[in-house]
Amino acid sequence: MMERLVLASGNVGKLREFRRLLDPLGLDVVPQSELGIDPAEEPHATFIENAFAKARHASAHSGLAALADDSGVCVDALGGAPGVRSARFAGEPLSDVRNNEALVAALRGVDNRRAHYYCVLVLLRHAEDPEPIVAEGIWRGTIVDTPRGSGGFGYDPHFQDDLTGLTGAELPLARKNALSHRGKAMRRLIARLAAARSE
Repeated sequence: MMERLVLASGNVGKLREFRRLLDPLGLDVVPQSELGIDPAEEPHATFIENAFAKARHASAHSGLAALADDSGVCVDALGGAPGVRSARFAGEPLSDVRNNEALVAALRGVDNRRAHYYCVLVLLRHAEDPEPIVAEGIWRGTIVDTPRGSGGFGYDPHFQDDLTGLTGAELPLARKNALSHRGKAMRRLIARLAAARSE
């Protein structure tokens, strides 16, 4: 029975969110940084390959079950870019502000602003687990030129949700979590994990 798992991320916000969501299952979630594990390389062209790489890396170095996510924004008119390079769209050093400026510049004069956030979660019971639990979530919207709102992170100020007409940065956190790609993926993962534990 899995009681402890390592989160293949050092992101404090993700850790807090995952701990809260997994708490009903009685799982102790520890970030890989606390165990002295460096981040994995993410060389792949797809979200799912990168998530698997991160989960395997964390599990292999910790000996624990591991949870990893990979996510980003995909813009129709850009052929799915920034995609897996969302965090590095404007290059180094990493900067949300520069990434957003690069995205708006890439869409200058383009009418089609359709986009979606995508998230995939991979949970491995051990590094060689042949039956990983995988869940994904999609959040659809459009890219707007002028940033709105003070919350969120990443591309949220420029990502306008289809349902509410608000940007990700304008939405209250609880509402954002109900709509977002990561929130949907987490709820699906928890349901699958709970079902697997009851079998």
